[in-house]
Amino acid sequence: MSETLQLTAKDFQTDQDVRWCPGCGDYSILKQVHTVLPQLGIARENIVVVSGIGCSSRFPYYTNTFGMHSIHGRATAVASGLKAARPELSVWIVTGDGDGLSIGGNHMIHLLRRNFNVNILLFNNEIYGLTKGQYSPTSPLGKVAKSTPMGSIDHPFNPAALALGADATFVARSMDRDPAHLQESLIRANRHKGASFLEIYQNCNIFNDGAFEVFTEKANKKTNDLFVRHGHPLVFGENDDWGIKLDGFSPVKVNLNDGYTKEDLWMHDETDIYKAQILVRIFDNQSKEEHLPRPFGVFYANELRGTYEEMMSDQIYAAKGKGEGDLDKLIRGSETWEIK
Repeated sequence: MSETLQLTAKDFQTDQDVRWCPGCGDYSILKQVHTVLPQLGIARENIVVVSGIGCSSRFPYYTNTFGMHSIHGRATAVASGLKAARPELSVWIVTGDGDGLSIGGNHMIHLLRRNFNVNILLFNNEIYGLTKGQYSPTSPLGKVAKSTPMGSIDHPFNPAALALGADATFVARSMDRDPAHLQESLIRANRHKGASFLEIYQNCNIFNDGAFEVFTEKANKKTNDLFVRHGHPLVFGENDDWGIKLDGFSPVKVNLNDGYTKEDLWMHDETDIYKAQILVRIFDNQSKEEHLPRPFGVFYANELRGTYEEMMSDQIYAAKGKGEGDLDKLIRGSETWEIK
């Protein structure tokens, strides 16, 4: 029998010592998850947190639900099997940029294309933290780390663009330093029916401190961050006096004090996959001299595709409707013969 659904954040805390470095961004993410889970109206015994290996992957120990601390890069595979077998469960995958996009990259893209109804929280700190500071699949070009003393020559993944390329039905980005926005993003991800991919900028203050400070610190957010909302124009700046418009397929920054109005700007549409592809790559475009802000929020949400577990259940139901069948006939098939 399910427990009474009148829970608080404290109900989702455990008696385990949280063993992250003091000041780690994971503390903030954990707090926001604990704050949001009671709001979902789901019994704790119907929530499962699955992780792989890495600093972020200690999450199951610190969340009072069912959970599994699995093996490196395989959280998405474990969660896929769990959701297929127990589709009624609320499954949350917690992974990092190394665990989820390097050794686990193959499992990640296939879960996204299959569209299991799970929530993926990818903590992106652009470094390997648990193994003490090697470059990761999201580390920028030139990153000097223990494994790249002369600077990384690997082109980094853009996680949101990768998710869209794998046909994810929900792609969003938030950060550890904006609790309200992160809570809103978690709620939206859970509400989505299908695979939800939420990239979270997370500061590793030991091995990659300040990687995102230009976006996370109050002094910079107004000019460097673009918070998108469905049906609203893309505006930013200290007084929302800057905006983004499209010149063909190219985003262009314009000043609303120069004769432009909000009607001239790009109106965000979460259901438009083509514009979402442009939006997630705004900050990748190095060919333009002008500075463009980095987008945060829900980039894409498609509720029209069925989930994998629903379609699998339909197939099983249809197969059972045909009766038990004949194993001997199945083995012989339609193209066997007997030689005498």
